Amino acid sequence: MGKYLLKRVLIAIPTLVAISMVIYLVLALAPGDPLGEMANSPSITAEVQENLRRVLGLDQPIHIRYFKWAAAFVTGNMGYSYVSPVPVRELIFQRLPTTLWIVGLAYLFSVLVAFPLGILSALKRYTWLDQLATTFAFAGFSIPPFFTGLILIITFSVWLGWLPFIYDSTLIVSDFGSLIAQLKQSIMPIAVLTLFQTAVLMRYIRAAVIEQLNLDYVRTAYAKGLSSWQVIIRHVLRNALIPVVTLIALDIPAVFTGALVTEQVFRVPGIGSLLIDSINRSDTPVVMSITFIYAILIVVFNLIADLLYGVLDPRIRYL
Repeated sequence: MGKYLLKRVLIAIPTLVAISMVIYLVLALAPGDPLGEMANSPSITAEVQENLRRVLGLDQPIHIRYFKWAAAFVTGNMGYSYVSPVPVRELIFQRLPTTLWIVGLAYLFSVLVAFPLGILSALKRYTWLDQLATTFAFAGFSIPPFFTGLILIITFSVWLGWLPFIYDSTLIVSDFGSLIAQLKQSIMPIAVLTLFQTAVLMRYIRAAVIEQLNLDYVRTAYAKGLSSWQVIIRHVLRNALIPVVTLIALDIPAVFTGALVTEQVFRVPGIGSLLIDSINRSDTPVVMSITFIYAILIVVFNLIADLLYGVLDPRIRYL
């Protein structure tokens, strides 16, 4: 396994370098001026703008800027935001706790709900339980998250007045009352994300389990006298999890980047909203850092998924 891991790491390095070059080139050639907002300010002269361009390195060729950015990124320096004089790393760390709280909890809840629901739907297929779960799944991923969010806002904020529809980023949890307020403002965005992700995961789990139930080794296990739960837990689930692990491994990096649409609907100050704001303001260092970190996470979790295959299925050998 060590040899396989080394090989994959050696492949991942040039892959990430190529991805970073493409992202940087696209952002550098994209329309929009990072200092465009300053151009509208009468207090900032053209000379000051040129000095700022020189300080930020915007007057240098693209390849020179890229190599400087890459060298700094390797050392953990993501540069400074063009819009606010704050290090990009600090901006990301400011938003990360909120994103992990909302998106991370939503994904955790979706996994906890999707697994038993998907397994029961597969075992009781074509029954009323399967029909109910299938209807829930189709509704979950057919309705756009922003529409679900609007329905929840109208129902629980406008009509009932139970929950706030705008996320208060200044709220500090210091006592029981502030904890309740934090939970109340988190319910709707978490519910929207949980509904969508649960629907997707449940359908994958149901299909994977049904595929395994019809194979010969399952009939052999029953013929040996094993109980239904022993067959499901020890045999079916272990093989059915292989495609599901891939899906989960590709979805986990999305927890870092946040939920772009949902964060905009509920005004959640997460990394997703930071990315959207940075794109609108042509804040290249922030956009570049977030997208490249997402690419790194995709590569890393793909590798983790490959290693988990060997744990779930001993027949897989690493060469």
